[in-house]
Parts: sequence; C-alpha cells; structure tokens
Amino acid sequence: MTEKQFLLQDFARGEEILPRSFYARDTVTVARELLGKIIVNYTPAGPIAGRIVETEAYIQGDPACHASRGMTPRNRVMFGPPGHAYVYFIYGMYFCFNTVTARAGVGEAALIRALEPLAGLPVMRANRRRQKAVDLCSGPAKLVQALGITRDHNGVDLTAGSLVLLQGTAPEENIVTTTRIGVNEVVKLPLRFYLEGNKYVSRK
Repeated sequence: MTEKQFLLQDFARGEEILPRSFYARDTVTVARELLGKIIVNYTPAGPIAGRIVETEAYIQGDPACHASRGMTPRNRVMFGPPGHAYVYFIYGMYFCFNTVTARAGVGEAALIRALEPLAGLPVMRANRRRQKAVDLCSGPAKLVQALGITRDHNGVDLTAGSLVLLQGTAPEENIVTTTRIGVNEVVKLPLRFYLEGNKYVSRK
C-alpha cells in the first residue's frame, strides 16, 4: 500500500481502530496478529503511519520481560489495562514502543520492531534524518523516532486519541516465527514474528 493509497482511504479517528478486546488476549497470539496492522500518530503536520511487519512477545515468567520481577515505576503500565502504550528508554538514548496485552494485572506486552512506512514520509525523514524509506522504520528505536513517539506517549490509550492502531488488511506474506533479537541465550524463545520477504524487517 502506497502513501497515496493510504491517504485515499481517509482513515478517520474512531474508525477501524483496534478495540481493547484485541489486546486482551494471549500475548503471543496478539504479537502474531499485529502483523499487517497499521500504527497512526495524528500530528499537527498530518498523520504519520506505518504497517507493522515485525513484532516480539514478552510474557509472564520470561526473564527478558520487564515485568518478570514484579511491578516497578518503570513497568507499571504493563500491569494496567490492555490496549495502552508502553514506551521505555533503552541504552540511555532510545525509546521503544510496545502494546500492553493480556488482562490487567498480568504484566505482558508486544514490542513493535519494524514498520513499512505508509504516510507522512517527509516528516519521518526529518525525524530520522534519513532519506531512504528502508532506513526509516526498520528497527524498534527507528520507528519510534520516525513516528514522533516520545516518553509522553507512555500509558496512552491506543483505542482512542492521537496514537492508535488500525485494522489494516490481512498480510499476504508468510509469517516467520523465530527467536528474539538482543536477548540472552538462556531466554531465546521463539517469540519473534515477521513477514517473510518484507524489506523493512529489522533483521532477517
């Protein structure tokens, strides 16, 4: 789907937005089914959007999950209602964007690892200081920069407001299941999902 095709569909706020019930399910299922969905950040400069092409699941009992040792000020959002954004700071310089999943009190989330840019590419290029489309959203920190997601988005409701996820269309590509990236060998679980052959995936 091109940027022009995306804009022609005229996605209005409140239309085609994923409901809370989508997120209030098994986290692994949600992470897989997020593929093909569309993230939109409605900004004063216009909508900035991308199609999800890569995700990772972080579940209870998983040492790599931020909630594995219980609730802290940093991960409190993960234990709240599903369908909210969990944005965290990493390596002292980047932010990553997750959707809170499962039921309230569980502490699970799906990390969005890569997007296929759809709308607002000029803004993405300015935010990323990159020109090639493949360099805009092909990684969790890159897509956060491109979409203009900040610490202020931590905890926002993804079913309403300016940052939402839309239904999109079912992906035509095959879904690849593999181990997550940057996770210790001890917890290399098959919890990473991406669309086969998609050039915007962070790592094949």
